[in-house]
Amino acid sequence: MPRPERRRGSGGHRPACAVLAALLVAAVGSGCASGSGGQAGGEAEYRERPAAGNPGPEAGTNPAAGHPGGSGQGAGRARVPGDAHENAKLGPAVRARLAKKWGLDKPPLIAPRPPAVKPRITTREGFEVKGGDDSLPPVFTTVPTKDRVVFLTMDDGSEKDPELLQMMDELDIPYSAFLSDYEVSDNYGYFGEAQRLGVTLNNHTLNHPYLPGLSHAGQKREICDEQDIIEKQFGKRPRLFRPPYGNYNGDTLRIAKSCGIKAVPLWNAEAFPDHMEWREEDQDLHPGDIILTHFRGRAEWDGSMADLVRAVMKTVTDRGYAVARLEDYV
Repeated sequence: MPRPERRRGSGGHRPACAVLAALLVAAVGSGCASGSGGQAGGEAEYRERPAAGNPGPEAGTNPAAGHPGGSGQGAGRARVPGDAHENAKLGPAVRARLAKKWGLDKPPLIAPRPPAVKPRITTREGFEVKGGDDSLPPVFTTVPTKDRVVFLTMDDGSEKDPELLQMMDELDIPYSAFLSDYEVSDNYGYFGEAQRLGVTLNNHTLNHPYLPGLSHAGQKREICDEQDIIEKQFGKRPRLFRPPYGNYNGDTLRIAKSCGIKAVPLWNAEAFPDHMEWREEDQDLHPGDIILTHFRGRAEWDGSMADLVRAVMKTVTDRGYAVARLEDYV
């Protein structure tokens, strides 16, 4: 069941461009890096995607991997969607200084350029719905790719920490947000700032209910009304939808399709400030895995959003992966 959300106060932060300028001055002579050094998927061999450790459960009973149910100020420049390679233009010394500033042992690996043609995504075996076919949005936990990349996603929206915006912008770590309106409606501006910095805002329903327990009309309101709100507030209608707790049925997918949803990404791992939880038996990352976490802070778990990112990036980087932008592949 969802835990009650509490919010932390938020404060301002310096524009990322000013920080980068200072770091560039401090690292004179380091030159610019093309990104080939330390780029995920360069000389390292690709691993074959192992078979699923556990078959997916029946649709409508998919277990979530532990999913418990102030305004930011300007943080640097607006980013063109898909332009997630700014750090590749910085010298290694600058990238190392940015990593040290944010408490990372090493800089995040640089993701390869996204594919010119997005991979064909189908529903994961065991996650089909009765009477479903290829016309419905696919439900998946991993994107089919040989690139050594994973995708970071954040759900709900209760914690609106300006430090997160600055950290992700300066480190150039892409992530995708799945928003529930009851959590974000008190501060649309925070997520508008995230969008300005390149974050795609996706649908996670109005009120985070257990969707299979609702009538057709109830599901339509939760999904399609959230589509309308995100389009009205942020100017773009979502293409991606994540059902709360990972629970859905045939009505869910048909309704989502009717109001513009093209795909339903779930997750293969869930991140917390102090540990990871895994869907597969090997308890490891694989090329194309989707990582779930939440907009939460010290009131909900033992750590800030920055602590969370540090923990995630240690796992991802130590295992030889870069974080890529989900929407570049889906």
